[in-house]
Amino acid sequence: MLRLLGSPKRLCNGVTRRDLLHVGGLGLFGLGLSDLFTLQKIQASGAGSSPGFGRAKRCILLYLYGSPAQHETFDPKPLAPEEIRGEMGAIETALPGVRIGEGLPKTAQILDRTTVVRSMSHPFPLHGTVYAMSGIPAVDTKIEAKPRHPNQWPFIGSIVDYLAEKSGEQFPQVPRNIALPYLLHSKANYFPLAGPYGTFLGAKYDPVWTEFNARGIKVVPNMNGESGTSEHYYDPNGEIDPREPLGISSTQFPQEVTRDRFQSRRSLLQQFEQTRAWLDGDARAGTYNSQQQMAYSLLTSNNVRRALDIQSEADDVRQSYGMTLFGQATLAARRLIEAGGRFVTVFWDAWKYNNGSWDTHRYHYPRLKKLLLPGFDAAYSALILDLEARGMLEETLVLCFSEHGRTPKLNRAPGGGREHWSRAYSAIFAGGGIAAGRVVGGSDDIGGDVVNNPVSPKDILATAFHQLGIDPDTTVPDRVGRPVPITGTGKLRRELLS
Repeated sequence: MLRLLGSPKRLCNGVTRRDLLHVGGLGLFGLGLSDLFTLQKIQASGAGSSPGFGRAKRCILLYLYGSPAQHETFDPKPLAPEEIRGEMGAIETALPGVRIGEGLPKTAQILDRTTVVRSMSHPFPLHGTVYAMSGIPAVDTKIEAKPRHPNQWPFIGSIVDYLAEKSGEQFPQVPRNIALPYLLHSKANYFPLAGPYGTFLGAKYDPVWTEFNARGIKVVPNMNGESGTSEHYYDPNGEIDPREPLGISSTQFPQEVTRDRFQSRRSLLQQFEQTRAWLDGDARAGTYNSQQQMAYSLLTSNNVRRALDIQSEADDVRQSYGMTLFGQATLAARRLIEAGGRFVTVFWDAWKYNNGSWDTHRYHYPRLKKLLLPGFDAAYSALILDLEARGMLEETLVLCFSEHGRTPKLNRAPGGGREHWSRAYSAIFAGGGIAAGRVVGGSDDIGGDVVNNPVSPKDILATAFHQLGIDPDTTVPDRVGRPVPITGTGKLRRELLS
C-alpha cells in the first residue's frame, strides 16, 4: 500500500512521516521500507577462506510441505516393533550399508551423490514453514498464518536477492528469487502460510511466483479415504496433462488490473522519483530503478516464459521427472537456473483441503504408496541426474527439507498415520559443494530422538548461505534499522561439505 494523503507533519520535501510508514505494500512494484537503510558490512569472520565458500552459483530448494515421515523415507527402522517400523520395508542403496525406505528405489540408486542428515531437530512440532526457511527464533500457529506479520523474518531466497542487489550486482535476465508452482497455500481453501516472503526487507523481495490452475487427471488417495469422485481428489501431484503449461503470474496482468490501471501505477511510481532520490541518494535511486526494470521486463520479456516452456523439453526428460505437478515444476526449476536464475524454490504444497501434502495424520500408507513417494522419487532422482549430465551439479546447491518429521509410533487412524514430531527427522542435500555419499547424524532405535550430531534448520540455512558465497554472520536491517542475523542462531556445518 502507498498512502497518498498523510498527516500535516511533513518533511522538508513534502513527504509525511506517516507516508514513509506506508511505503512497501505494492508487491513486485513495492518501495520496501528497508530500502531506507544501507546494508551492513559482512562480518570479518573469515568466511571466504572456509572450505566450499561460494562453491554454489545457484540453488534449487525442494520443500515438502506437511512433513514426510523419516521412517518411510531416509531413516527406516526395520528392526523396530511393528507399531514403529510400519508396513513398509527398507532397501539397499548406492551407499554400502545404508538403507532408505522401499518407496524410494530411484533415489536409492543416486544416494551416493547426496548427503543425508538423519539428525535434524528443533523444539517446534507444528507446520512452521517460516521457522524452516528463515532465521526467526521461534514460531507459533498465530504467526504461521500471518505472512505479513511484523515479527516475521525474511525467506532465504529473499535474502539472496536483497544482498545481490545491495552488492551492486547487475540487473538479472531472470529474477533471482522464483517460486513454483503457485503461491504457498493458495490452493488449499484456507489461510495462507508464512515463510517465503521478503518481510521486513520489503515486499519487492518476495519470490516471483508462477501460477498453475489446471486440475489433476488422476484420482488419488485423500485425507478421507482410499479414493473418491469429487474434484477435490484430482490432485495434480498425482498426474497432470502433459500439455498443460506452467504460467508465470508476474508476467501477466492480474485479472483485476487493466492495462490502463497498470500504466497509471507506473506513472504514479515515476512521480516519486524525486522523493526517492532525496531519501536514498542518486546511487540508491538507480538501484530502485533496476527493481522497476525487473517488473516491467517481466511484462514484456520472453526470458522467463521460455524457461517455463517445459513442452519444448525432450519427452524422455519430462517423463523421467514424472508427469506430476511437482515433477514438472522441478524440471522447470532446472530450466530456470539454466537460464540464469539464482534461487528457485519448488513447493510440494497442499491441494484443496490439505489433500496431497505430506501431513499424513490419516491414510498414511495409501497416500505414501500411491501419491507421495512415487512423485518425489521420480522428480528428485531425475533432477540430480539431469544436473549431473549437464555439468551443473557441482555449482548447483540442491536443498530438500520440510518443517519437521513425524511420530515414531503410528496412530490408529484409518490407513495408519503419524503425528507431528520435531525431535528427530531427516533431510537430503546435494550439489554445490555438498559431500557426496555421506550420512550425517543419527537417531535412536525408534527414530524418536537424535543420538549424535543434532542439526538445526538454522544450521542448514547458514551452510547454504556459505556455499552461495554469503557469510552466515551477515546481518540485515529490520523495520527500525536494527541489525538482524540472516540465519538467526545458525552455524556452518562443515561435516555436510566435500
